[in-house]
Amino acid sequence: MTGSQEIDADALANNAGPDARLSGGLGGHPRGLNVLFFTEMWERFSYYGMRAILVLFMVAPVVNGGLGFSMAKASTIYAWYTMCVYLTSIPGGYIADKLIGPRKAVLIGGTVIALGHFTMAFQSLPAFYGGMIIIVLGTGLLKPNISTMVGRLYPASDRRRDAGFSIFYMGINLGATLSPLVCGTLAQGAGFKTFLKQIGMQPESSWHFGFAAAGVGMCLGLIHLLAQYKVLDGIGDKIVLKAKEKSASQDPEPAADSDQVSTAGALTEGEQSKLWACAILFAFNILFWAVYEQGGSSLNVFADRLTETSILGFHFESSWLQALQPIYVIALAPVFSWIWIKMGEKQPASPAKFALGLAFLSLGILIMVPAALMSAQGKVSALFLITVYFVETLGELCLSPIGLSTVTKLAPARFQSLLMGGWFVSNSIGNFLAGLLSSLFKSDSSTEMAVLFGSMAGAAFCAAALLFVLTPKIRTLMGSVR
Repeated sequence: MTGSQEIDADALANNAGPDARLSGGLGGHPRGLNVLFFTEMWERFSYYGMRAILVLFMVAPVVNGGLGFSMAKASTIYAWYTMCVYLTSIPGGYIADKLIGPRKAVLIGGTVIALGHFTMAFQSLPAFYGGMIIIVLGTGLLKPNISTMVGRLYPASDRRRDAGFSIFYMGINLGATLSPLVCGTLAQGAGFKTFLKQIGMQPESSWHFGFAAAGVGMCLGLIHLLAQYKVLDGIGDKIVLKAKEKSASQDPEPAADSDQVSTAGALTEGEQSKLWACAILFAFNILFWAVYEQGGSSLNVFADRLTETSILGFHFESSWLQALQPIYVIALAPVFSWIWIKMGEKQPASPAKFALGLAFLSLGILIMVPAALMSAQGKVSALFLITVYFVETLGELCLSPIGLSTVTKLAPARFQSLLMGGWFVSNSIGNFLAGLLSSLFKSDSSTEMAVLFGSMAGAAFCAAALLFVLTPKIRTLMGSVR
């Protein structure tokens, strides 16, 4: 097969594509999971490497190589960037569904992303803004479609699906673990700045080497994808919409089969109710990421300005703390995957898992209230952020991989990429709100910081309680999907 081939929507829904490879991969999962795991790992390396230093670069003084922006201006730019990165998932999903298929979309998107990071390596304001715009366009093509292909690896009733998405999510976080260590060291490390000075370059240019390293990571992902491209035959191709295998002469009556109607384009009543369930989960997903994404903005600046960046005499860059959450995910994702499989039919329904995730998120950000108050006396221990990120990660594992899996189960096969784009749009709105919230962050006022973090914790707790109450109704809308 080639990337231009098309696959039948019915075949996809029943058997994950005409040439499905249902085993031979990581942990007995389909072979294609290996390819998508490493491709996404390197794409997330590029994204989180740039994210770890983005706000710090913008608020750093010009004399130190930064842009010298205020926290409010940097947060606003961060809000628009992180929103648009996910918002472009809608046209990206549509392009894949209707024109080129998800596999080609991922390849093209990754190439554009790499170009954007390399553009940011140039020391000029137009290159900075232009690079971000290019990354936004590339991510819109790649992000929804690689997740769609993970869903296509499994037959509709395969119980390995949630576990497979947890493994895929572990790949995301492996890339997110490595990138702050690499990009953060290049951007902030005193040793690298000294090296630049020794070879006759300006030490202040170190930020741009961090951005370039993110581009190198994306290139490694593209190399791996191209090397294993044919493994995704039948998984990453465009879906062709066909009626049932019967001619008009054999069945002259109008199509009354609900499956046939669904395949032809119209939504059945069951599909409509599932889409309503998606919409409700999308709404709670927005609030989750509005609080969680403080890690890249307000908590990142809190780490840089108000946290002791040394433990037992070992000094580290403040951006290294950005690696904590993905490290926790790598450690805990297999545990959560095992728990869901072990519980089988007794595991909580997806909406209940979402509610549990919001409850953990509330507890995590609440820990920042005493940390903020104590910062009035000087820099606080890094143990605060270490604990916050751990508790928030418990919430993330209850919500994010489950959300990805649930969308692929609820969405009609012919609209999977588009609905996955909708999931990422909810992420984009949450990211935008996160940026707006972080613009209220004032590192010189411990009381205002405490009020901000406490308000976030209260909102997340109320959302968790509401979702627990709504879970039975949402389960009804989901039909047979758990």
